Amino acid sequence: MSTYRIAEVADLLGVSDDTVRRWIDQGRLATARDGGRAVVEGTDVAALAESLADAPDHDGLRLSSARNRLAGIVVAVKKDTVMAQVELICGGQRIVSLMSSDAAEELGLERGARAVASIKSTNVVVERP
Repeated sequence: MSTYRIAEVADLLGVSDDTVRRWIDQGRLATARDGGRAVVEGTDVAALAESLADAPDHDGLRLSSARNRLAGIVVAVKKDTVMAQVELICGGQRIVSLMSSDAAEELGLERGARAVASIKSTNVVVERP
């Protein structure tokens, strides 16, 4: 069974170490000891991640059939007369979207803007480190 150190849990959930420690103190996450270090069972991290993702209206979006929604911040927008490439950082992950320049303008996408990447795909590759 997989276990994670507090810093790894924070990285996986896109929060600070202090937030994870607060959740442990509040009883939202249980810890065990592994060689003197506090660790969290992977199944517990997965359950908390699901509960955070399933929170009602967690990102203020209207209802959508897309289940893979990643909140983040726009870090780059490259536009020409027809197309735009928009890069977001979502929980430490880089997401790049191609769209029309008109769509990028209408959405007000610019460096520093808050945005949500909604991903709906029939082909998703899952890898393990």
